[in-house]
Amino acid sequence: MPILPPHQLRLALFQPDQPQNTGAIMRLCACLGLGLDIIEPCGFVLDDARLRRVAMDYGQLAHPARHRDWESFRQQTGPRRIVLLTTRAEMPYTQCAYRPDDILLLGQESAGVPDTVHETATLRVTIPLTPAARSLNIGMAAAIVAAEAIRQLETGKVS
Repeated sequence: MPILPPHQLRLALFQPDQPQNTGAIMRLCACLGLGLDIIEPCGFVLDDARLRRVAMDYGQLAHPARHRDWESFRQQTGPRRIVLLTTRAEMPYTQCAYRPDDILLLGQESAGVPDTVHETATLRVTIPLTPAARSLNIGMAAAIVAAEAIRQLETGKVS
């Protein structure tokens, strides 16, 4: 049984370029009852064997919505709040007060998001890392922030 009703809180992947990470995030969304948006173009074919191997039979349970580009995504998702996970943010993800209809946006593994997308985001959050580290794998980042958002939505408490 999903923690939240399906498709309220959503994860969005901006032009993903690693099928293994996309598959893992599909599985995460399916298991937690989160909606998933994939903003194309992708750096791989969406029916790539590596994607299917990681997502297993969870891929369709995630109900991924595909968008041909950023503009299409914004038109189809409407005025929902975009929370960008980025190393360029100052706000720790635990200090953000998440809403049930938020979209948690993750950038391309190799390049993040362009400045125009970065500036469009309603909020920007980061996962504090040790000084020597550059970033986490996006699947791990998605799981960490989604878990915090769900925790807050269930308890009504910001950390």
